[in-house]
Amino acid sequence: HHAVLRECVLGPNALIPPGSRLRQEDFPPRIVEHPSDVIVSKGEPTTLNCKAEGRPTPTIEWYKDGERVETDKDDPRSHRMLLPSGSLFFLRIVHGRRSKPDEGSYVCVARNYLGEAVSRNASLEVACE
Repeated sequence: HHAVLRECVLGPNALIPPGSRLRQEDFPPRIVEHPSDVIVSKGEPTTLNCKAEGRPTPTIEWYKDGERVETDKDDPRSHRMLLPSGSLFFLRIVHGRRSKPDEGSYVCVARNYLGEAVSRNASLEVACE
């Protein structure tokens, strides 16, 4: 009979399996390094920086003028690479009379299951020849 009583007194911590207490330390993403405006020549490489903290480690996505930026993660042939830090690296800036795929206003968005954080806007402008 006594065993039944004792089970009730163990309290909530007894039900948490070892190792799962880390869950309580999870926190939503926050941007710790924002991208800066850049002016770059056509054909040159450049980087838009973005660093985020969070637990679990947030995934980073970039948006240009409100649309998601395709990187080498989507297409291995892309000239835009998503670096492990979260920064966006351009192998070379593509800029033509008709097509200006790289020029615009960028933000990075960091997400985990607790939420998302959006960086400040950074503009990428292509210098005149």
